[in-house]
Amino acid sequence: MTDLIIMTARKSRLLAWLATLGVFITLSARADVQVNGVRVSAESETTRVVFELSGPVDHHLFTLDNPGRVVVDVPDARLSTALDARQVGLLKGIRGGVRQGDDLRLVLDLNGKARPRSFLLKPGGGSGHRLVIDLDAGTGSGPVKTEKSVAGNDMRDVVIAIDAGHGGKDPGARGPTGLREKDAVLALARKLAAEINAQPGMKAVLTRNSDVFLRLRTRIDKARKHRADMFVSLHADAFNDPRAHGSSVYVLSNRGASNEAAQWLAEKENAADLVGGVSLDDKDDQVAQVLLDLSQEATIEASIKVASRVLGGLKTVGKVHRKQVERAGFVVLKSPDIPSILVETAFISNPTEEARLRDSEYQTRMAKAIAAGVRDYFQEYAPPGTRLAAANQVLASN
Repeated sequence: MTDLIIMTARKSRLLAWLATLGVFITLSARADVQVNGVRVSAESETTRVVFELSGPVDHHLFTLDNPGRVVVDVPDARLSTALDARQVGLLKGIRGGVRQGDDLRLVLDLNGKARPRSFLLKPGGGSGHRLVIDLDAGTGSGPVKTEKSVAGNDMRDVVIAIDAGHGGKDPGARGPTGLREKDAVLALARKLAAEINAQPGMKAVLTRNSDVFLRLRTRIDKARKHRADMFVSLHADAFNDPRAHGSSVYVLSNRGASNEAAQWLAEKENAADLVGGVSLDDKDDQVAQVLLDLSQEATIEASIKVASRVLGGLKTVGKVHRKQVERAGFVVLKSPDIPSILVETAFISNPTEEARLRDSEYQTRMAKAIAAGVRDYFQEYAPPGTRLAAANQVLASN
């Protein structure tokens, strides 16, 4: 207990030191941007709303009807003053409030139909950073444009990397009648990809779509290349007792995370994307360790949440081997920046479960259960800038 208290105190001191250095930690203690004021003007058929900011921001904008509103979500931002905006042109009023603990939601109430456009201005002409919202008179049916995303067809899908275990010269486990694990999980991976792709706002990518051998690290690299938001690895368990049965879901163990952090520290010049874009090559080992720990803790927490939902879905398909999410040091779970789970779909060494793994209908049921768990997670935790996040915001606002 004494060692734990000492370690906690050391991490607190390091975090305080990082704050004085201005280190930007995306997954943890990112500094808030202040909204210091608002100016409104109207000319011809355009009403301009300008928010004065203490620094640059990301933002996401969408519209709501009945009554007409423009909603602007600004991550990690706060109001430093009341929004005292008079009714001008198409603008009826402005409201603001905290959303999801760390974000600021600004609501522009409208007098009529408007098509909004937004962009950011850098400091200049005696002014600081500014977020500009132009409200053009019109039907309001056109695309809602922002600087970094478009609330329409140009917004990205949530990307799920589906990893069929083994392959090529590595057949994996083999069932009593000869079913190879690599074949069973590839068939399931294809069905899972189809289920994911059938979900609006979600897109599946396969680490392998044929009988090829992939190194474990290559599988992670493929997921990162596709900028995956989730990594799901599929396997089929085996045991020397053919009576063993049921599904299991794993996330990375704390020990596995510590070992992985040590390896990334040894190659930290290649790890710039692992902690929300913070380069590690110019940080000493102690600072880099804290950054990686924070990133990995957030990733494991997200992994547990989705794993719990997937396990709940698998319980509707058949028996589960473990009633809770398990932890292990599987290499494919070790990405510090991508929430990752490993699903042991069944015991291929069990004759009954081997037969199920061959059955197309059973594969479909299992794929639907896994996809439902993933979908349920992203309905609550969709990344900003995705179609799912926009849809979730509309639902939350209605």
